[in-house]
Amino acid sequence: MKNKRFYKYWLSLLAEVAAAALLTYVILVTINRILVFLYINTKIQIVNYIFKFWRVIYKLSEGKIHIYIAIILFAGLYLLITYRKAKSFAAIIDEADIMANGDLDRLIEVKSKGDIKNLVENINNISKQLKEITIEERKAQQTKSDLITNVSHDLRTPLTSIIGYLEIIDSDKYKDEVELRYYANIAFEKAKGLNLLINDLFELTKMQNNTINLDKVDINLVDLLGQVVAYFEYQFRAADMQSRVNFSEDKLIVNADAGKLVRAFENLLSNAIKYGRDGLYVDVTSKIEENMAVVQVINYGQSIPAIDLPHIFDRFYRVEKSRNSNIGGSGLGLSITKNIIELHQGTISAYSNNDRTIFEVRLPVKQVV
Repeated sequence: MKNKRFYKYWLSLLAEVAAAALLTYVILVTINRILVFLYINTKIQIVNYIFKFWRVIYKLSEGKIHIYIAIILFAGLYLLITYRKAKSFAAIIDEADIMANGDLDRLIEVKSKGDIKNLVENINNISKQLKEITIEERKAQQTKSDLITNVSHDLRTPLTSIIGYLEIIDSDKYKDEVELRYYANIAFEKAKGLNLLINDLFELTKMQNNTINLDKVDINLVDLLGQVVAYFEYQFRAADMQSRVNFSEDKLIVNADAGKLVRAFENLLSNAIKYGRDGLYVDVTSKIEENMAVVQVINYGQSIPAIDLPHIFDRFYRVEKSRNSNIGGSGLGLSITKNIIELHQGTISAYSNNDRTIFEVRLPVKQVV
C-alpha cells in the first residue's frame, strides 16, 4: 500500500513537470513564430524593436532562450500548482500541533482533494477514536473507583456485624442459651449474605470479562418460565402476593444455557417480590414479536423514579438511597441478569409509571412450534 502511494505520488509529480515543460515550450515557440511573422509582414516599429530585442537575447543565449524562459515559466507554474498543497500541508501541521497539545475536540478543515483529503480524514478519525478511548478510560477508572468503594462498603458492613456478634459470644456476654442462639443466628445470616455478595461479584466479573462458558441447548422458553414461576410460589405466598401468567400458546424455542436463563428470571421475580409487594400481584407474560421472544415481568408496587431508571442495571445501584435498607440482596442481581441476557444476544429494559413496573426481556427465537 505504501509503495503504491509512493509511486503514485512521483508519477503525478512527473506528469505535472512534463505538462508544465511542454506547455511553456509550446508557448515560447508560438511567441517566436508570431514575432517572426509580424516582423516580416508589418511595418510597425515597436514590433521591429521587440523582435530585434528577442533575437539579441536569443543569440546571447546561443539559441537556448527557450530553455531559460521555459525554466522560469515552469518554476512559476509549478509554484502555482503546488501552492495550494503547500498551504494545505501547513494548515494540517498547525492543526495537528494543537491536537497534540490535548485539544481532541478540534478537527482539521482543509478544502482539498486526493491524498491530502484522505490524510485529513484519517487524522480526524484518529483524533475522534483517541477522544472516545480517553473518555472510555476515564469512565472505566471512575467505575473502578466506584466499584472499590461499593465493594468495600458492602463487604465491611456485614463483616462488622459478624465480628461484633461473635465477639459477644466469645466474651460470654449473653444472658442465656436463647440469646446465644439469637446472636449466632444473626452472625450466620450475615455470613450467608456476605457469601452471596462474593459469589455474585465473582460471577459478574467472569461475565464481563467473557470468561464464562455457556452450555447452550434448544429450550422451550414457555416451559422454562412456567417452572421458574412454580418454584417461586412459596416466596409469593410468604410475601402475601400472587403470580399470574399469560404465556404464548406457541412454543418459543431458544438456543440458550438453561441454568443461566433460570438465574436471570429468578433475579427478576425476586426483584418483583422485594419491591412490588404493595401491589399484591406479579404478572409474567410471553409472546413472539419479529422473531424475538418477549418476556415481561410486571409488578404493581412502588414505581421507580425516572432519575433512577437508567441506572438500575448498574452494579450495586439501589433505588433507595439508604444503604442500610432492610431489603436484602447483593445489589448485583439486575446487573447479572443484564449480562446473562446480553450473553444470549438479547436485550433487557425497564419501564415504570405510577401503575406498574415492567422488566422486558427479548431473546432471539430459533424456532416457533
